Amino acid sequence: MVKIVECVPNFSEGRDMSVIDRITDEIKKVKGVKLLDVDPGYDTNRTVVTFVGNPEAVKEAAFQAVKKSHELIDMSKHKGAHPRFGACDVCPVIPVSGVTMDECVEIARELGKRLGEELDFPVYFYEYAATSPERRNLATVRKGEYEGLEDKLKDPNWKPDAGPAEFRPTKGATAVSAREFLIAYNINLNTTNHKKANYIAFRIREQGYTKKDKDGNIVKDENGKKVMMPGLFKNCKAIGWYVDDFKRAQISINLTNYKVTNMHHVFDAASEIAEKRGMRVTGSEIVGVIPKEAILEAGIHYLEKQGTCAGQSEEEIIKIAAFSLGLSDATPFNPKEKIIENLVKEDSGLVDLTVTGFADLLASDSPAPGGGSVAALCGSLSASLCSMVANLTYNKAGYKQYNDEMNSIAKKMQIKKAELLHLIDEDTNAFNIMMDAMKAQNKAGKSGTAEEVALADKRMYEANKYAISIPLKVLETTAELLPEIKTIAEKGNQNAVSDAGVGALLVQSGVKGAALNVKINLMNFSKDDPFYKESVEKMNSVLDTIDNLVSDVLDIVDKKIS
Repeated sequence: MVKIVECVPNFSEGRDMSVIDRITDEIKKVKGVKLLDVDPGYDTNRTVVTFVGNPEAVKEAAFQAVKKSHELIDMSKHKGAHPRFGACDVCPVIPVSGVTMDECVEIARELGKRLGEELDFPVYFYEYAATSPERRNLATVRKGEYEGLEDKLKDPNWKPDAGPAEFRPTKGATAVSAREFLIAYNINLNTTNHKKANYIAFRIREQGYTKKDKDGNIVKDENGKKVMMPGLFKNCKAIGWYVDDFKRAQISINLTNYKVTNMHHVFDAASEIAEKRGMRVTGSEIVGVIPKEAILEAGIHYLEKQGTCAGQSEEEIIKIAAFSLGLSDATPFNPKEKIIENLVKEDSGLVDLTVTGFADLLASDSPAPGGGSVAALCGSLSASLCSMVANLTYNKAGYKQYNDEMNSIAKKMQIKKAELLHLIDEDTNAFNIMMDAMKAQNKAGKSGTAEEVALADKRMYEANKYAISIPLKVLETTAELLPEIKTIAEKGNQNAVSDAGVGALLVQSGVKGAALNVKINLMNFSKDDPFYKESVEKMNSVLDTIDNLVSDVLDIVDKKIS
């Protein structure tokens, strides 16, 4: 999966757009990053900037933006309604796809360390990146704000996590974090009454609502505090309001961790509560952008709710999610503009070619794509066939007892298909990286210094390692398909069992084809190199069993069709 992270730095300037433009221009200059949103606030005198990209590019873009903010913003003159203590006040790093929270913590700390050291000012880590429990809460870290920062830095308990424990009047301090992705989401109602929207909002939000007696009076405890009734969902903030442009009431929702509470959870609950109160949910809208995973999860939920196998293409799953959530109720929903992965997708690759186009390019005198990409293609086609048989088995007469198993297999195969399709292009990309490293090595060998030669040799070594890692990943991922293929051969629709057999043969071709690419690239390594030994061990552990496993599947298929 392509690694994508989001970064949302907040700069202490919301009135002079020329300053903001110069800061965001630094972000735009970095290759591999896409600027998604710039949201200035006059009263807060603060601008929220959102951009996404691969981890290294995001770190570089964030660094350059903060550096520019130090040149243009003077915190000693700053006034605004929002809490703040630095020219770049906060800089959270957020996982979108292919990146874990632990990796985002590492990214955030690397960024914070570089900011502190190279820009010479105090940096604190908070939320998931916090170095101690008391620093996890941003409000605690920022307590005292800019005006109290000089004294705070004198306290040994508040020594910065990076940079000097010294007050820099114009720069202030920055808080860097890793946190979950926040989905801003609105649910639309067939009423103009914001109080009715609030009724639903208070019941779905984590904070809940005040308890009232049968006469409508607020219930208080023995200390005179309001008694709160818990809401339905964790990581959910919600409030009801009337939208003048839309001429109806909405429930405005922030989902602070969609992996705990996602759009379909609150949409279904709001629909049920609304119906009991004589109202109706007419649809919903996504404010800003979302990770693909979030909308796929919603689509799968509704497919399964309909009794349909959820092992469908991503395009179909997204379509079902959009229909079910009524995402075009207020404004048209366009996946190309709303899903982050679609926004940052680079130019079309091999997987976007027609079958004829791919075959023609493969047959040309170009060395890439080659056997490695074809091996990955074999794996992706095998996963597709396995998903197809599972879909043809799901809910069919005589096979309904296998519904849960087939649904699980079909979903898993869609994920594996996507991974292997990505590896088709990545194999060619690895070849190109190796060619570039070879050119650099040749150039350094002719006219470079000893240091330049050493750097070029190291680059070539790493490029060769990468060129091996991709077919090795193809080999391992493709081999992982066989247990599911064996299951669909045994339990799947009798009329499609031959397709399971073809899938097994494609696994065998994909694995052995990928192994050949591993072997040819290993020729560039000494047999004593630990990387060589590790790669051979991984490859052989699969090759030693693949023929027998494929033979087991073919025996099952032959018995059913003979």
